[in-house]
Amino acid sequence: MFFTVPTLLTWTRIIAIPLLVGVFYIGLEHRLQNLIATTMFVVFAATDWLDGFLARKLNQTSSFGAFLDPVADKFLVCAALLVLVHLKRADVFVALIIIGREIAISALREWMAQIGASKSVAVHMLGKVKTTVQMIAIPFLLFDGELFGAIDTLQWGTWLIWLSAILTVWSMIYYLQKALPEIRRRVK
Repeated sequence: MFFTVPTLLTWTRIIAIPLLVGVFYIGLEHRLQNLIATTMFVVFAATDWLDGFLARKLNQTSSFGAFLDPVADKFLVCAALLVLVHLKRADVFVALIIIGREIAISALREWMAQIGASKSVAVHMLGKVKTTVQMIAIPFLLFDGELFGAIDTLQWGTWLIWLSAILTVWSMIYYLQKALPEIRRRVK
């Protein structure tokens, strides 16, 4: 099912990427561009939850949707991280850790699927926590201001993105450990 409501919502996350990046190149006032980019990221990130909910509720789950959903999430997060590095709001090392892990785990999952061992690298709660922390850190860093007159979003976002990097490494180690028996069995 290529054109279901859930799949179209997933596509919006991919379409959002040039819009999110473009906000920083159209000459808006600094605070306004930060607010627009933050709002866009939050709205498009929320479609991740919504598309999964609707797919189950409307009985419109599909293998294509299951493939596209994590790809859209990774594209959106990676694009936002690259923007944040460009704006000097995130360290390039953090971006390398997060993007590198996504590439490595995606490749690992693909290989595990090819050898019939997908269950050994199924999504774990640790990966979900990592994603949640990223999805809070990124809007804080995009906003780059004071929230409710008390929260320095750049400071909180920096702490959270580093926590996210630590969770990223931890979850990568977890998935590699789960896959290691299969890897040892296949590589001789």
